[in-house]
Amino acid sequence: MKHLARILKELEECNTEQDSSGITLSLKPENLTRLIGSIAGPLGTPYEGGSFQIHIALPGAYPYEPPRMKHPNISSQSGAMCLDILKDQWSPAVRLKTALLSVQALLAAPELSDPQDALVARQTFIDTARSWTKNFARVSSLGVGEKVKRLVEMGFADDLVRTSLAAIGGDEG
Repeated sequence: MKHLARILKELEECNTEQDSSGITLSLKPENLTRLIGSIAGPLGTPYEGGSFQIHIALPGAYPYEPPRMKHPNISSQSGAMCLDILKDQWSPAVRLKTALLSVQALLAAPELSDPQDALVARQTFIDTARSWTKNFARVSSLGVGEKVKRLVEMGFADDLVRTSLAAIGGDEG
């Protein structure tokens, strides 16, 4: 990858400051153009106490083209986010950390008048966000057995749950 040095510098910068920003960034080992960003739910919002993973794909022309960021709770169709910094306002000077901070700010101050997904915007925003954070994004202290039990109760197959949890180190968030 052409800009590997920049990506590695951004990883180091982001993870060095994670205590103050609540943001981490890691490479997927099998593909250096795929990353996982993690943002802490902003204080004083329904997302407080949650940890949210953002799947990041770096295009071949990165940093001259914006990364593609997806999260399953943003658009019910594609996971895409409506964020200008990831579209027409992108600049090579923008860092991955800045993009993740923008996503975090979007959680703190959603733009309900210009939603990415009208279906989600029609729902009771605060109650839904608080419930989803509580049920799906809390950093869990449950053991694997309790996690398996809860996921099986949700309708997932026991063997699929165990295999999936093992693949992600037991973190169902």
